[in-house]
Amino acid sequence: MARRRTRPDRSGVEQPELPLAATPRKRLSTLLEPAAAARLAVARRAKPSAVPDHVRLVLTLELRRELAEKLSLKAIKSERNIEAIVIGLIEAAAKQWR
Repeated sequence: MARRRTRPDRSGVEQPELPLAATPRKRLSTLLEPAAAARLAVARRAKPSAVPDHVRLVLTLELRRELAEKLSLKAIKSERNIEAIVIGLIEAAAKQWR
């Protein structure tokens, strides 16, 4: 018959108490200029692309069904994919910001 193992006595070892609230960390974006913060954000989030001077930035969009259907219709009519349509719209909007 096998003997049962006994647990070692841990009565003298106490686990330290954890803090209730996390300590707030300083945000780097408040210390950086907006252009530097944007470069840092892209460096952290985007992946290199096969196309030179491009990055791969994955977005998940939640759109109204009607808008998604309009974008799909525009993509089908222009024989492009929906990603190309959205990129074109973003680039057109970015030209207005300048």
